[in-house]
Amino acid sequence: MAEAADILGASPTPVRRRWLRRAVVLLAGTPVLAALVYSPAPEAQAAQAATVDVQLTSMAPSAPVKGDTLTISGTLVNNGSETINDAHVGLRVGPLLADRSSIDEAAERTGFRAGADPGEIDPAHAVKIASLPPKVNHSFTLTVPVNKLELDKDGVYQLGVSLSGATESRPSEQVLGIKRTFLPWQPEAAAKRAQLTYVWPLISPTHVTAETGSDETQTPVFLDDSLAEELRPGGRLERMVALGKELPITWVIDPDLLYTVDAMTKGYRVRVPGGKPVQGKNKAVAEQWLSSLEAAVQGKKVVALPFADPDLASLAHRGKDVSGTLGQLRPATDKAKQAVETVLHVPASTDFSWPVDGAIDPSIVNVATSAGAHNILTRSDSLSESGALGYTPSAARPIGAGATALVADEELSTAFEGDMLSAGNSTLAVQRFLAHTLALNLQKTDEQRSFVVTPQRMPGVSQVETMAEAVRALQAGRWTVPGDLEAAAAAKPDPSAATQVPGAGQYPEDLRKQELPVTAFEKIRTTQNTLDHFKVILAAPDRVEIPFGNTTNREMSTSWRGRPAEAAVYRDQVQDYLIGLTEKVKVVPKSDATLSGHSATIPVSVQNSLVQDVHDLVLRVKSANPTRLMFDGKGEAEQQVTVQGDHTQTVKFTANATASGPVEVTAQLFTKDGVPYGKERKFTVDATEITPTVMLVIAGGVLLLVLAGIKMYASRKRIAARAAAEESTQQSDESPDTGPQSTEGSGTSETVDR
Repeated sequence: MAEAADILGASPTPVRRRWLRRAVVLLAGTPVLAALVYSPAPEAQAAQAATVDVQLTSMAPSAPVKGDTLTISGTLVNNGSETINDAHVGLRVGPLLADRSSIDEAAERTGFRAGADPGEIDPAHAVKIASLPPKVNHSFTLTVPVNKLELDKDGVYQLGVSLSGATESRPSEQVLGIKRTFLPWQPEAAAKRAQLTYVWPLISPTHVTAETGSDETQTPVFLDDSLAEELRPGGRLERMVALGKELPITWVIDPDLLYTVDAMTKGYRVRVPGGKPVQGKNKAVAEQWLSSLEAAVQGKKVVALPFADPDLASLAHRGKDVSGTLGQLRPATDKAKQAVETVLHVPASTDFSWPVDGAIDPSIVNVATSAGAHNILTRSDSLSESGALGYTPSAARPIGAGATALVADEELSTAFEGDMLSAGNSTLAVQRFLAHTLALNLQKTDEQRSFVVTPQRMPGVSQVETMAEAVRALQAGRWTVPGDLEAAAAAKPDPSAATQVPGAGQYPEDLRKQELPVTAFEKIRTTQNTLDHFKVILAAPDRVEIPFGNTTNREMSTSWRGRPAEAAVYRDQVQDYLIGLTEKVKVVPKSDATLSGHSATIPVSVQNSLVQDVHDLVLRVKSANPTRLMFDGKGEAEQQVTVQGDHTQTVKFTANATASGPVEVTAQLFTKDGVPYGKERKFTVDATEITPTVMLVIAGGVLLLVLAGIKMYASRKRIAARAAAEESTQQSDESPDTGPQSTEGSGTSETVDR
């Protein structure tokens, strides 16, 4: 460039340097001059590009302004077999990228290409490396004042960080590795800034079983204690709360997560394989997280999804034809608002639904609106534009029947998926995200627009931290201003924007394969029918209705996608546990009975092993042969039964036999609606007939026994009287005849005689 300036006979001013550098780059693209500017041919350069792996681990500031110093750090690894000598790391500032597609094209390019990639900036800012041996990791840091980058217009610039050097086999200097990123340049606030709404999802997989303790608070039983790992410092959900607290975002919360953590603060138990549940030990962790979340959401917009985040697409495609399934959505929405307000003490909107990956079709829209939501979070890869507009319209799109589709930008929403553990991947993702947001705002339209970002439902820790870094970089507000979902839904729609909901055949096949099967919804219906049948006999039905109602919602959760085996096991365990509870109320097995005579009382016992009372039960006994054995003159009899908790009640039935011999009897419980409850019990009653002759013989025998008893009693009485008389005569003979007794003796004798 200096030589070119000398040829022109003038000192290279900044403007002239920019012109010369870009002119040389342009000229170098021709076959003749390329060899003069770069010694290797373009093909050779491309072949050498993979020799050195260049990674960018940090870039600060992400969106600089005038007067800043740009610092780029990274690592180099020589993947070749030769040592690289006289190497240096240089920065290359490319031309302004025209649009979003140009950003994507630049991001996908690999290797260095002469003519397509710009030259290095002033070599004074390069980092020299004397020697780079094979397989050795080498760190570097480039520091360049922003005013040296010659950024003359607002927009997105391509940055290239390259490693140049020589090897023994190729002694001339060449570019041996390059990594590209982007520099958004908007040093002053734009006159027209887009409104950007970033959804911050607090969602976790299902952790709670249907099991509860018998105590007053019904202590819940957890599948495991893995949620605590997400809540503790450094965990996924802890980072979501800690970072989200300082960011201008809209909280989108699954209320089941709130109920679950709140339950942990009150005490919980954890299922142990092959043993009884043990007491959970992370109450303090849950308390700390819930307290932090409550503080974080104050003054922020909070959207509550239906309880347990039901899979709307699965419901629409597989579950809607199974009776009773869609009826679960409205209660799930009602519980959502209550959960947020009860646990976090802030108002929440329940007017939004969020199908998986924002993919919609008419049936999904119908199911979403049936739950009470008028705003559906979709994505631009589902409700796409034709491209005729030349710009991206606002997110809000009316799609009929009073519903609004909020079309999130697909590129921005998927920006932080994949591996963000690598600092290099994270840095590139942030810069690309910022580049797209600036390119969106610079699109040619006079209208201020509103955009929505819906990231993955459950981002990992590194993804959360990368998301936060990107949102934080936008807080300067030079080309976007923060918004919220309610404002985005209320924004004026672009009349030219696409509003046609794609047909069912356009729903992504890979998403359809992950949906809950029809058998899942049939199993859920079976469980619900069992519950409805069970709760009518309970004195306190809410003790089963509430936990099992919540569990039904959890069985439909979006979190089961990609985990079909675990989902099936969960559904089976719910059903098995409920059946186990119903079997705690039963007719006790009874041994055979013998009925001697025409009539007798037969006892039948009903056992209640639940902790609460049961009522509105009818116990019915039925004779298999009413002509030989009847109850109350009929073939069957019944009595209402009420049994206290943990008690057994015995009910007595009067049976009448008309002939001797065994008769099978069935005892069965019924609900008050006449529906059989539990297993029937069968036993045999053996009736023995007694004839009149036998009765006379028995009566004669009894009479003889009575007469014999009377005779024995009279005989004993005569013997006793005779003995008493003989004793009195003997006493008289032994007394001396001395005449009258003394007065004292006479008095005593009188007393005895009276």
